[in-house]
Amino acid sequence: MQQKSKLFLQALKYSIPRLGKCMQKQHLNHYNFADHYYNRIKLKKCHLTKCLQDKPTISELARNIPSRSFSCKDFLPIQQENKDSLSENMDAFEKVRTKLETQPQEEYEIINAEVKHGGFVYYQEGCCLVRSKDEEDNDNYEVLFNLEELKLDQPFIDCIRVAPDEKYVAAKIRTEDSEASTCIVVKLSDQPVMEASFPNVSSFEWVKDEEEEDVLFYTFQRNLRCHDVYRATFGDNKRNERFYTEKDPSYFVFLYLTKDSRFLTINIMNKTTSEVWLIDGLSPWDPPVLIQKRIHGVLYYVEHRDDELYILTNVGEPTEFKLMRTAADTPAIMNWDLFFTMKRNTKVVDLDMFKDHCVLFLKHSNLLYVNVIGLADDSVRSLKLPPWACGFIMDTNSDPKNCPFQLCSPIRPPKYYTYKFAEGKLFEETGHEDPITKTSRVLRLEAKSKDGKSVPMTIFHKTDSEDLQKKPLLVHVYGAYGMDLKMNFRPERRVLVDDGWILAYCHVRGGGELGLQWHADGRLTKKLNGLADLEACIKTLHGQGFSQPSLTALTAFSAGGVLVGALCNSNPELLRAVTLEAPFLDVLNTMMDTTLPLTLEELEEWGNPSSDEKHKNYIKRYCPYQNIKPQHYPSIHITAYENDERVPLKGIVSYTDKLKEAIMEHAKDTGEGYQAPNVVLDIQPGGNHVIEDSHKKITAQIKFLYEELGLDSTSVFENLKKYLKF
Repeated sequence: MQQKSKLFLQALKYSIPRLGKCMQKQHLNHYNFADHYYNRIKLKKCHLTKCLQDKPTISELARNIPSRSFSCKDFLPIQQENKDSLSENMDAFEKVRTKLETQPQEEYEIINAEVKHGGFVYYQEGCCLVRSKDEEDNDNYEVLFNLEELKLDQPFIDCIRVAPDEKYVAAKIRTEDSEASTCIVVKLSDQPVMEASFPNVSSFEWVKDEEEEDVLFYTFQRNLRCHDVYRATFGDNKRNERFYTEKDPSYFVFLYLTKDSRFLTINIMNKTTSEVWLIDGLSPWDPPVLIQKRIHGVLYYVEHRDDELYILTNVGEPTEFKLMRTAADTPAIMNWDLFFTMKRNTKVVDLDMFKDHCVLFLKHSNLLYVNVIGLADDSVRSLKLPPWACGFIMDTNSDPKNCPFQLCSPIRPPKYYTYKFAEGKLFEETGHEDPITKTSRVLRLEAKSKDGKSVPMTIFHKTDSEDLQKKPLLVHVYGAYGMDLKMNFRPERRVLVDDGWILAYCHVRGGGELGLQWHADGRLTKKLNGLADLEACIKTLHGQGFSQPSLTALTAFSAGGVLVGALCNSNPELLRAVTLEAPFLDVLNTMMDTTLPLTLEELEEWGNPSSDEKHKNYIKRYCPYQNIKPQHYPSIHITAYENDERVPLKGIVSYTDKLKEAIMEHAKDTGEGYQAPNVVLDIQPGGNHVIEDSHKKITAQIKFLYEELGLDSTSVFENLKKYLKF
């Protein structure tokens, strides 16, 4: 499995309550550590089968589930300006949406989780877990398990693992409105049958013991915390026992099987520190071996090849990732030898190990690179990837001669590339070139923050756009947990660019785009650096002729809401509208509530206001909820989820109520004729913080932006039907 260095941020995906958006339709993200950990899952495109066509679409389900939407204008008895022309535009939107929702489409592509093992391909087809001998023949498959037997609402397979001899297959199953996962184990006999079912499983791997018996190791997650490791056997010798328990509540446990299946690793980690234990894949009942006891501030992740451990770690100076290696039988840190170092301000996106090569996927100066290291001669070949590319998608790589991957951007679908070791060359997929390459531009710019730090930005706009100052601008930001701002393909973003929008992605401190130090410079008592960076980015964009405040909108998810909410308090004049999804807005009260599932795990990101007065006072300086005041705010649309365990609904509702009060107070002081901003809180049912992008949500957010900026929305919704099934 290639995602060694993803372990730390994969743990964040499950352990942090304010994680950035990480799932598209396929429930896998495209390039970041945390969001594509399972290497043996492949992105697979296929046409809808009859089974899927009989099921209601996502948008149909969303329309049948009641949500609660509150608008600030519902509470403000203030005279509004005449908006007849805008109402006409929105009437046109409703007509177009109605037309699209009732218009059948002949084909619609979906993306499934898929794993190849031996001579079979395993994937989800309709409501079933299936296997097929022909990867390309989607109509010739054997049903292994019907997901409907679990009595879940719209279940989907999130991960698949096949036992070494294909006697069993295990699959993790979730629903769209919950983060809870169920792991089922199916016996692969003439009549496949479900052998076992385990609730609340996070990670799981198969190994085979000395007696050729398959052993399933899995981690159990309770209240979003994953501390327990179990191992189980099936058939005539059924066993299920707890194998390990982590006592420190700030740590998270995750399992990973090295790519050569030689070792199962138990990875114990928090935001800044990790510890790894090895389980011999040949003797899984033996006690595990500790590689290196946890050292505060030291992260490390392990891969294996030819009796050597390859360790990606930040130990030593500079405190960025570097690759080390040591003999498998002497794994302690004093035996680690430096093997390869990265340039400063380099983000290690991924690592893949082959028989004779190690491939590093990197981001440097906001551009993507692939470094191919020859393990026989220690040669290094660095490949600069196309400038349009913003993200990697790691592909299945069972072929030892080739390293396949995909590149994508927010407005361009993934494109396949393959590095062939024998030729020493990178080959790209041939065929029809996406027209977006000729009709749009991608720019890499920098803004200067208050302290002189250069903050990278990625800009997209139409090539033939004239007078960019009069075009609408949508700014994206995150800036937390060392996570990259998500730049995977989003069809609605492409439609916006086609409709004349400028998209700007601001890679502020607190994120991970420039390496570990970039994150360190934007967490704890340096959080205000991220706010200063965001402010500098927007002012730089306006100063260089990209839009203007009256046409500028800002969007964020989860922890990105901290910076957005803070900017709305400190510099609301820079914005016209804001869209937030499951936003983290009440940092202080949330971090002081230790009864919440993950507060203890968040201390190293936000600080401990309960016991540290310095942290408490610092959080008060930027916390969006704490700094609301009577003034003019941009219009704000918030999507929240009723049972979200990561960002409690209570904090979002409290923020919205306090904001409305401040707006009404300001309106009262300003007098009659004041155009009050619109504040909408849309509470959706369900409790999945990383819920996929429903079409209802997408259209609601776009409608809000067009309405608030006074734009004609007719063409944008006509174009959306090319990508979304209404």
